[in-house]
Amino acid sequence: MPDTRAPRLLCVETYDHRPLSYMTEEAAALLAALAGQAVFVPATTRTPEQYRRVRLPGPPPRYAVCANGGHLLVDGESDPEWRQRVRERLTECAPLAQVRDHMLGRARPEWLLKERVADGLFAYLVVERALLPDTWVKELAAWAGPQGWSVSLQGRKIYAVPHPLTKSAAVAEVARRAGTARTLAAGDSLLDADLLRAADVAWRPAHGELADSGWQLSHVRVVPERGVLAGEAILRLMRSAVITQPGAVAPVPD
Repeated sequence: MPDTRAPRLLCVETYDHRPLSYMTEEAAALLAALAGQAVFVPATTRTPEQYRRVRLPGPPPRYAVCANGGHLLVDGESDPEWRQRVRERLTECAPLAQVRDHMLGRARPEWLLKERVADGLFAYLVVERALLPDTWVKELAAWAGPQGWSVSLQGRKIYAVPHPLTKSAAVAEVARRAGTARTLAAGDSLLDADLLRAADVAWRPAHGELADSGWQLSHVRVVPERGVLAGEAILRLMRSAVITQPGAVAPVPD
């Protein structure tokens, strides 16, 4: 948009002494209000360490889902009972080391920038997107599926995540503990799809991997806004839904 129409932004994350992530000031006010009316649950693929860099407006959330469901934070600490349940579920899949070795063995130095393992739960590569062969991700996904793993390309990152590791399972546990009646959710990436599918009502913006793939379900509403304004629009709709019918848990991925 023209500079003269750009909204005022609030920095909500700093990394390596530099501002990294933002939301509009209006979105910040909406989020603070929502957190006072529902059980607000940040749900992210970030590790707990990465999540702790984010400083959202409003009171600190009682619950947060990190590492794509691998950690359930309760008052800022990873719940040991949930971690044990996750470990038991992951025995159904091929070992992380096997999947990581397969990914690295087929990656090429001309487009691989770095590789990471997140809390011993899943692996991802950071790549030069323009140099990545068109079929590479599809070929990796075809191999990973029978091993019990899913693969997704999000921006410059290629994720390999075990099937049982989902945001929806962790959010369902939050809803059980909080005794909430409904779940409202929002997200824009392929790793958010299970969360949106499991929610009673969900929203996605007109940007991101879900939009690019045309992913849609009858209870998932698409807002026309893109970028930072989409977050503001979704929060406005989510707060309206909570006011109309209270008793909700509202997970919102980063």
